[in-house]
Amino acid sequence: MGKPLFYEVMEKPATSCIIGICTTIWFYIQKKNIGYQHVGISYETSIEGHYWRLITSAFSHISVIHLVFNMSALWSLGIVEQLDYLGLGIAYYLQYTLVLVVLSGLLVLGMYHILIQRFKIEYFRRVTAVGYSCVVFGWMTILSVKQPSSKLDLFGFISLPISFAPFESLIFTSIIVPQASFLGHLSGIIVGYAIAWGLIHGMTNYWAVSMLGWIVLVFVFSLKRSGAYDFNFLEIESVTDPSLPSVRFMGNSRTLQMSSVPLGGIEIA
Repeated sequence: MGKPLFYEVMEKPATSCIIGICTTIWFYIQKKNIGYQHVGISYETSIEGHYWRLITSAFSHISVIHLVFNMSALWSLGIVEQLDYLGLGIAYYLQYTLVLVVLSGLLVLGMYHILIQRFKIEYFRRVTAVGYSCVVFGWMTILSVKQPSSKLDLFGFISLPISFAPFESLIFTSIIVPQASFLGHLSGIIVGYAIAWGLIHGMTNYWAVSMLGWIVLVFVFSLKRSGAYDFNFLEIESVTDPSLPSVRFMGNSRTLQMSSVPLGGIEIA
C-alpha cells in the first residue's frame, strides 16, 4: 500500500505546484474556449515579437489526454526533489525547470528556423507548439543520467526503465499521437543531456531569480507590444533618440528612460 496522497504532495511540493498550475490553466482554457493558436508558439508568431508565447505555450494544454500524460509523467519525475544526496533536490529542480522551459523553447524555434531557411520547408513556419512536454522529456533525460535505476510511471499502471524512457516515450508519443511535436520532445531531450552532462551548469538561486526577473519583463512588454493584452497602467512611447526607449507609468508623472549601448561593429557569438 502506497503513501497517502497528502504525504506525497509534501514530498514533491514544487512538482505539485506545477501540476496545479498546468491543471488550472487547462480548466481556464476549456472554460473560455481558448484555442491552441492563442497560447501556443510558432516560428511565425515568434518573429512577430510574441515572445510571451514561449511561457504560455509551455504551461498550456488543449486536450485532457495531453494534460494527463504530461502530468502523470511529471509526478513520477518529481522524485528529483528528494535526491539531495545526488546533488539534486528542490532548489535544483526549480532552477533547471526554468532553464528547460526557456532553452527547449528556443531550441525548437532554432530548429524551425533551420528547416525553413535552409531546407525551405515552409510547413514549419506555422506549426504551433503547446504543452509541458519539453520540460517533461528534459527531466526524463536528466534522471536517466543521474539515477538510471529509477522507473517512470505513466497513468499509474505503465512503468518504464528511466534509462530508456526518453527515447521510448519519444517514439511512443509519435506513433500514438501523430500530431505530437517530435522536435519539441527532442529539444527537451537535448537540453536535458546538456544539463545532466554538465554542459549547462552553475545555476544558483541568484541566477534563477535574475533569469525569472528578465523573463517577467520580456513577457509583460512583449505582451503589451503585441497587442494581445492591454496593460492600461503601462505605456511604451518613442522619444527623440530611438535608441532610448521611454517607459511611462500612467497615473503619475514619473518617466523612466533606459539608455542602450549601440552594437554597431560588435559581433556577439
